[in-house]
Amino acid sequence: MNGFWTVCKRELKGYFVTPVAYVFLVIFLSFAGYMPFRDKFFEFRQADMRLFFSMIPLLLVLIAPCTAMRLWSEERRSGSIELLLTLPITVRQAVLGKFVAAWLFLGLALLLTIPMPLTVAYLGEPDIGQIVLGYLGAFLMAGSYLAVGSFFSALSKNQVISFILAVVACGILLFAGMPTTLDYLSGFLPATVVSAFETLSIQNHFNTIQRGVLQFRDISFFIILMAGWIWGCTVVLDERKAA
Repeated sequence: MNGFWTVCKRELKGYFVTPVAYVFLVIFLSFAGYMPFRDKFFEFRQADMRLFFSMIPLLLVLIAPCTAMRLWSEERRSGSIELLLTLPITVRQAVLGKFVAAWLFLGLALLLTIPMPLTVAYLGEPDIGQIVLGYLGAFLMAGSYLAVGSFFSALSKNQVISFILAVVACGILLFAGMPTTLDYLSGFLPATVVSAFETLSIQNHFNTIQRGVLQFRDISFFIILMAGWIWGCTVVLDERKAA
């Protein structure tokens, strides 16, 4: 655990020693605050966070891979990955340390949107439990996207390539359960395969949570998804370390 916390604290501190983190937070908060209100928020005459949570999956598809692309690509480009992997820590500890640091950073970004639910609470009487679960779902979704981004960051030393690959993979996971996607796939795939695609949709599991319904299958989906991609990242780095 000492190795894990050392990497985590080092990585988390690294976000704030340059202006990049602050610019990132400003951009994220600008879009997160603007997009819900541009869709006639006040004309609905309903105090809730529906518009915010409806756009957060698409926003995180871009933001999370942007955060993850430097995790290992930058280490490989600068050559510091050799130094990191020769320290008395395991590859798994390094991967988890970097991942948790990035996840906490995105959690901070989500936490800074708190003025929005406070505004909604001032304007009406929203369902606080539903809002809390919405944030929980967004945090789990951010972690899932980060795990995907970590894998592709370890796969390529080019940050742009790792970003593009992560966005494509996250986009597939997001839109896998969309009605238009399922209708298209049902034209040439068996019903069982189409049903499997629907269960892999991040959007469907997130929608269930943000509606205020907390189920074990949705929580386990995000945990398994993160664990699988983090394991893949560890395997890639283990192979490079052995080489």
